[in-house]
Amino acid sequence: MFRVIYQWQVPTDNMTAFKAVWQTTTDTIHASVDGALGSFMLQSAEQPDKVLTIAKWRSREDWLHFWGNSNPQSMQRMRELAKRISVETFEEIEDRTR
Repeated sequence: MFRVIYQWQVPTDNMTAFKAVWQTTTDTIHASVDGALGSFMLQSAEQPDKVLTIAKWRSREDWLHFWGNSNPQSMQRMRELAKRISVETFEEIEDRTR
């Protein structure tokens, strides 16, 4: 498995809208892009405008095919509501969550 961590700066006024758009975006990508396995969202307890969205992909190749020019149209609305700070990729070694 392959994970991608997107860091966002989400103005607190946009948090509810961002969450709703992220849910729709994630569901759409998961349903329509080969290798996309979903995502989860974390909000910093210390910095409420700092949000991580962590996507799971079958492989790095699947994500790279989706990522293309690093500005996927399907993520446009999220970028209108928040500033994407960084994108970092990881090979998943083991997942022991339940």
